[in-house]
Amino acid sequence: MTSVDATTAAKVAAAAGSQHPSGDNRFKLLEATMKRQQYQPDALIEVLHKAQELFGYLSNDLLLYVAHSLKLPPSRVYGVATFYHFFSLAPQGEHTCVVCLGTACYVKGSASLLAAVEHEVGVKAGATTPDNQLSIATARCLGACGIAPATVFDGTVTGHQTIEALVARVRAALEA
Repeated sequence: MTSVDATTAAKVAAAAGSQHPSGDNRFKLLEATMKRQQYQPDALIEVLHKAQELFGYLSNDLLLYVAHSLKLPPSRVYGVATFYHFFSLAPQGEHTCVVCLGTACYVKGSASLLAAVEHEVGVKAGATTPDNQLSIATARCLGACGIAPATVFDGTVTGHQTIEALVARVRAALEA
């Protein structure tokens, strides 16, 4: 993404028939999502999902672009992006490991799962390995309490997780 101010970019894009000044076609795809939703503010979560899918993460400029396009205060867009754990405001690793720390998962040992993964790769939750291979994150609750402890690895929820199985999965992903 360029360093073009998002507000200026949005104005120029509107004047140029939604051609973003950077020439980045991902903006055209994001614009199509917003247009399909008729630029309704209620489409914010869907638009943020699409933006993250296209760009890999939600940069400040991208959040401002979305806010301007949907006619929302930037604080609301930022608030939504930071409230939900599945949105990332920083570039993520090639693989992601999310460990649920909700009550049911915590009682069943999720803190030990997290500690094992952190020890295995040498970074703490909220960080990415120096080689950008793995990002570790935590969630307050994944809504999978019945299969606690639960993790999400590369988008796949796994329940009744064990330290051995999770560490093996991390190793396999990093060796691939």
